[in-house]
Amino acid sequence: MIRPRSVLALLLAVAATPALAHPGGAEAHGFFAGLMHPFDGADHVLAMTAAGLWAGIVGGRSAFAWPVAFLAAMGSGFAASLSGFAVPMVEVGIALSVVALGAAAAFGLRMSAALGAAVCALFAGFHGVAHGAEMPAGAAAVAYFAGFALSTSALLGAGVAAVRFGRVARIAGLGVAGAGLALLAG
Repeated sequence: MIRPRSVLALLLAVAATPALAHPGGAEAHGFFAGLMHPFDGADHVLAMTAAGLWAGIVGGRSAFAWPVAFLAAMGSGFAASLSGFAVPMVEVGIALSVVALGAAAAFGLRMSAALGAAVCALFAGFHGVAHGAEMPAGAAAVAYFAGFALSTSALLGAGVAAVRFGRVARIAGLGVAGAGLALLAG
């Protein structure tokens, strides 16, 4: 059972601002910038939570494999972006990820663990490329990656855990898909 105190503690930890008066330079700047980056846009929050939600709804090996595939592919997209690899229409890919992952959760789309992992990885690649392109100048790439990987893990985990709310989880998936359509429209 998810306890309200646990949720409040998580929200306070995520909302806490760093003490920038302490030394740490680019590493600290990179980690905290990366930690907060997924929360800078609803598209990232929605897609990552929906991927976890879908994985949790399908259950079994998918509840673990799909979030892991998402994280791995996001890291690969990030590395590719830092290497100068550009993906055309990355924002459209991100918006499509919100629609598709939200709809998959809403309708409880079932598929093999391997195929679902590939779907999650495809969409996560767009998010990783965007994270790389939006990394602040002077930030340490490894620290930045560690920060956004931690936040992404929390969002994926929140999605998996949300299946405990039963039907509400599927309704949330439908809301995510609708938000994705709104992102595509404008």
